[in-house]
This record gives sequence, C-alpha cells and structure tokens, in this order.
Amino acid sequence: MTAWKETAARRRVLTILRSRPFLTVAIVAAVWIVASFVSRGFGAYGHLRYLVELAAVIGLVAAGQTFVVIAGGIDLSVAAIVTVSAVSLPLLSWQADPTGLTAVLAVLALTTTIGLVNGLGVALLRVHPMIMTLAMATFLQGLLIIIAGGSAVTAENPLVRWLGNARPAGIPAGVLLWVAVSVIVLAAMHATSFGARLFAMGANPLAATLSGVPFASTTLAVYGISGFTSGLAGVLVLGMNGQGYVGIGDPYLLASIAAVVLGGTSILGGLGTYAGTIPGAILLVTITALITVVNASPGWRSILFGSLILGLLLLSGREQARR
Repeated sequence: MTAWKETAARRRVLTILRSRPFLTVAIVAAVWIVASFVSRGFGAYGHLRYLVELAAVIGLVAAGQTFVVIAGGIDLSVAAIVTVSAVSLPLLSWQADPTGLTAVLAVLALTTTIGLVNGLGVALLRVHPMIMTLAMATFLQGLLIIIAGGSAVTAENPLVRWLGNARPAGIPAGVLLWVAVSVIVLAAMHATSFGARLFAMGANPLAATLSGVPFASTTLAVYGISGFTSGLAGVLVLGMNGQGYVGIGDPYLLASIAAVVLGGTSILGGLGTYAGTIPGAILLVTITALITVVNASPGWRSILFGSLILGLLLLSGREQARR
C-alpha cells in the first residue's frame, strides 16, 4: 500500500513538472536569474516588484481572455474596453462620493455590459467571436475618438489613485488586486460546474450542447467576465498612469492573447488553466524589459511578440490534432 502511494505521489510530481504552467514558471525564474547577472540592478527587489506590477494589468485582461479562449472563443475587444474604462472613469467621477467607489462601479458595470453585448452577438446571433469582438472594438474606438478626441483625461478619483500608487506592506495594491482576482478565477475555473461547462464547450461544442450545457448563458457569462476584467485593468492602468487617453489599452490585446497561449491554454479551446496565464503575463513583461535594456525598437518588440504567438499557435494546433 505504501509503495502504491509513493508511486502515485511520484506520478503527480512528474505531471506537475511536465505541465506548461510549471514550465512557464521555470522559464521566468531562469530568465530572471540570467538577466540579474547580465544586467546590473535587474534582479533587485524593487525592479522585480515593478515588473510584477506591470504584469498585473496584462494578467487582469488575460483573466477574462482565458475564460473566453477555453470556451472556444476569442475576444478582440479587450484593448478597446480597457481604453473605455480608463477614459470614461474620470468623466463619470462624482464629487459627492469622496471614496470614488461609485464611479469605479459604474465603469465596471459599463464594461461588463459591453462584454455581455459581445456574448449576445456570439450566442444568439451566431456571429463568429472574432468578427463580433472586432466589430465591437472598432465601434468603441470610433466612439472614444468622438467623446475624448485627442485629449487626455486626468484621474481625480481617490480609489483609483490608491490602486495605482499604494504599497500596503511594501506590495503594490495592483498586485494584491491581481492576487485576489486570480484566486477567484482559479476557483471558478476548476472547482465549479461553470468551469466544467467551459471546458466541455471548448472541447466539443456540439457534444456539450447535446449533453445539456446551456450554450447561450455560458457564452454570455464568459464574455461578460472578459468585459469586467478588462474594465478592472483599465481602472488599474488609469491609476498607474494618472491619465487616460485614446489608445491606452492598445498594448493589451496582443499581450493578453500571448499570456494565455504562453501559459498552455489551447487557442482552439477546451484545454488550459489560468495558473499558466499568470506566469505567462510576467514572462511577457520580462521580455519587454530585456528588450528595453538592449535599446531594441518598438518594431523589434512587435516582431518578437508576433513570432512568439505564431509559434505557440502552431504548437497548440499540433496538440489539438493529437487529442
């Protein structure tokens, strides 16, 4: 009996060591260690803390993106939703509320509604997720240009400023927010019937529907979650930057998809975990920091991210074909 338990424990350890999330964590650790020797100050606690703080924004956007991708979809409107959140929050601030909470809740309700509209288009109108969310992104970008033009809006919200600048116990408030969201996301994904429905839909939509999985309501939920987490990321990035402007969310579309795929989630759906997306977001920020150290241009950064995503898409396609 003892030998059987030891064998089972050994198998569990090997499974963890071979998993994509663990591999991504190992890559992040290796890159940090090597970079600390190559670049002076890279491994300092303050610098690594700053990298994780930047990764928190990507991680929040990628949280909703992970739900959508596992369910077999894609959300190309996340960048526009981040911008909507960052630009509209200062405009919705209510001076009668000294905490700033009312404006934050109003913005999150707005971005969640945008996500639900995406879900309605996909679930009820049967529009392809890529087309629906791309159309939504285009609509939102045009609307933002009309409302805000080329001017930036300044955040005067106390809660937003706290999220962007506070350091409780030396830890950025944005990182603490990311940790709290991560716990909720992982619990919902792997410990609830809702999570089981996501994986079933992504693996085989027809079989899942025939098995009684409520396709419409589940699709609405995942896109609503994506809108909510993107809105939350917009609130955080507004607090970190102090200003919101049209285009502030643009970097997070590519980054959110890359973080999801880097963490081992199949872009074809039905396979993955947010536990891999978390180190994937940190790895992306780390790569960007290294490119900045060697003074690489934004063009090379885009080439690197694009090549990374293309390579991982090919890998995910091969994994799906083998399943």
